Amino acid sequence: MATKIRRVDYFYATIRDQPGEAYLFLQQLADLGINLLAFTAVPVGPACTQISIFPEDAKNLTDLARHSGLKLEGPHHAILVQGNDEVGALAEVHKKIYRAGVNVYASTGVATDDETYGYLLYVRPEAFERAAKALGV
Repeated sequence: MATKIRRVDYFYATIRDQPGEAYLFLQQLADLGINLLAFTAVPVGPACTQISIFPEDAKNLTDLARHSGLKLEGPHHAILVQGNDEVGALAEVHKKIYRAGVNVYASTGVATDDETYGYLLYVRPEAFERAAKALGV
């Protein structure tokens, strides 16, 4: 797999930090036919979790959310990198962003058993275009 870098939109929702809440949220997305490229969840305070979803089709999600009453914040912008898992792969991505003078303020990634990886990069909105240009997207 060649390295694939693309702009992605993401949305987030804050849910109660209780068993089953993430399931109910994800099931609602599945019932709407929303395919996700990525998903993250982090605690925000003692009783809530912020779920970020990266839909394959952001416009479709926006339309369906509006008609179904699903409350989402966004869209916000991130960069999704997918490629072969090899030593230094992430360093090369960061080198390009560093040379453009852009700071990555958050990121998350995972490698798979088939020796590929996925990596999400979050940069400040005012630096997003510079980061995207540095990465060729």
